Amino acid sequence: MMRRRTTLLTGCTALVLALGATACGGSEPVSAGGGDKALNGQTVSVAGVWSGTEQKNFQKVLDAFTAKTGAKTQFTSTGDNVSTVVGSKIEGGNAPDVVMVPQVGVLQQFAKNGWLQPLSATAQKSVTAGFAPVWKNYGSVDGTLYGLYFKAAHKSTVWYSPDALDQAGVKPPATFDDLLKAGRAVSDSGLAAFSVAGQDGWTLTDWFENVYLSQAGPEKYDALAAHRLKWTDPSVVQALGTLGTLFKDKELVAGGQKGALNTDFPGSVEKVFGPKPEAGMVYEGDFVAGVAKDQFGRAIGEDADFFPFPKVGAGQAPVVSGGDAAVVLKDGKNHQAGMALVEYLATPEAAAVWAGAGGFLSPNKKLDLASYGDDVTRATAKSLVEAGDSVRFDMSDQAPAAFGGTKGAGEWKILQDFLRDPSDPKATAGRLEAAAAKAYQG
Repeated sequence: MMRRRTTLLTGCTALVLALGATACGGSEPVSAGGGDKALNGQTVSVAGVWSGTEQKNFQKVLDAFTAKTGAKTQFTSTGDNVSTVVGSKIEGGNAPDVVMVPQVGVLQQFAKNGWLQPLSATAQKSVTAGFAPVWKNYGSVDGTLYGLYFKAAHKSTVWYSPDALDQAGVKPPATFDDLLKAGRAVSDSGLAAFSVAGQDGWTLTDWFENVYLSQAGPEKYDALAAHRLKWTDPSVVQALGTLGTLFKDKELVAGGQKGALNTDFPGSVEKVFGPKPEAGMVYEGDFVAGVAKDQFGRAIGEDADFFPFPKVGAGQAPVVSGGDAAVVLKDGKNHQAGMALVEYLATPEAAAVWAGAGGFLSPNKKLDLASYGDDVTRATAKSLVEAGDSVRFDMSDQAPAAFGGTKGAGEWKILQDFLRDPSDPKATAGRLEAAAAKAYQG
């Protein structure tokens, strides 16, 4: 997605918590064709959250699969409510063959519902050989591998216009307090400091997670992610207060709170890198680069760059990551060809297609770094496969979809309400706990 660390100058993208169970089981391997058009005449239906630039670039990968195997593909963008959309399609007898799942919690939900086909022996072999064990862990449920992490996201990057920071006379900051000071300097020079994509609630969860991981630390982050710690904990109230300092400052947020709530993710990138800039900085993952490059012609590393999300208080700079996993649905009309697609996505050949287009990081360590189109992404991708245990997966993506992954509900909606009125962090924490308790019991 756009849909989830330590301080690395280039930043790292990976999910590293406890190294997980070895996958077992799986269906028999299906040949991806090897160029012999073994799947001629077949169609693989694929669903995922991607739209716009990301959908266009993923389609290039699907087209390469077609050229290799002869199988046609049909992609449907689900929007952010992937769990609801896929569930409805299954109930209606129109299940896709493959779903690109952007949340660990949703993958676990799908597996526990009995919707998923274990990955084939061929796919498992590729994952074991090309991916760090953590990726197998996040793709597995009860020791069985269901998900192949094709795309990773580095969610601790603040993207900026070098011209805007130069005009304001500021350098990329290393602390959250300095980030606010730099923002005020940008504002004084004529641009708003930050473009905030408040219309998309998932971006606000990412803001919170970076602040919380740095301010509260990784142990509390893990406990909150698993709901072993309540959202009414003082550490949550403190992090919301820190975030509210930014949200309530109309000089810092382009268009103020109302403007932010009417800005979606692509629009937030446009406000910094589009033809009529309204802000100097936009916080979001490495995938900002793809939008800045493809839609607005920005040269990454020259007129669009990033700095690591700065540390909060005495904490360490956060490293939050996310990823999209390919899963095969049992109820798909052509799940064998779907499995062949997942086997293809597990290869460096498939990753190289999107890597060259930009806005993409692969957790596949067999992908040649030369496949990436610019030095900034190349350096970030290099750190991806070298990342350590301080990396944390996007918290909302680990939660049940009803809390952490549904548009207009749960954490997304509550944080949008907090952006609208950040005056009472304690009350917001109470609402978050009530929603989380309900979702985790369900």
